[in-house]
Amino acid sequence: MTMTTAPRDDQARTDEDAPVRRGAVGAGRAYALLLVITGLAGVLASWVITVDKIRLLEAKLVGDTLDMACDLNPIVSCGDVMESAQAEVFGFPNPVLGLVTYGIVVCVGMSLLAGASFPRWYWLTMNAGMLFGVGFCTWLMYQSLYNIGALCLWCNLAWLATLLMFWYTTFRNIRNGFLPAPSWLRNGVAEFHWVVPTVHIGIIGMLILTRWWSFWTS
Repeated sequence: MTMTTAPRDDQARTDEDAPVRRGAVGAGRAYALLLVITGLAGVLASWVITVDKIRLLEAKLVGDTLDMACDLNPIVSCGDVMESAQAEVFGFPNPVLGLVTYGIVVCVGMSLLAGASFPRWYWLTMNAGMLFGVGFCTWLMYQSLYNIGALCLWCNLAWLATLLMFWYTTFRNIRNGFLPAPSWLRNGVAEFHWVVPTVHIGIIGMLILTRWWSFWTS
């Protein structure tokens, strides 16, 4: 008698015509931990920026100046970024949004560690939210580099966390058939999952390096 076993939720599907999976599925420990770690990094960055923003406003009210720990030089200057119009795109400080969204990511990661399963629509909704996050971070990167002319280290941490959680959620949805993809792409994602995030982060690093090349090399 031949016995067959069902594929695990976190394994790649290799058949070309794999149907879209519609049942609730969980995730492996590595992915769940990635969500918890990147979510906590985003919460930390958002919290520090929010606290510094409040301290900055309090200093202005009494006519004082505030020297922030991350104001390292004319380029790495959190204060310049916080005082820009781009820091309050939706009418309130951007990190307030981060406190909520990154907190949700931490909750999802903890739920997965506890054995929770979610349906396809949930995974796709989370992926769409992270896509919005990447798009928003990309816009903020452009503003920071070419309009504001300064970098915020805590913002950079939030950017990194957002990119990692987005790409690995996308890869996972491809592997599970939630996002349609040919078999070669599913297999490539399973084996070379580190390539795209590394290239993406490398491009950002090169843009930062070339934007202020004379400053870094002086």
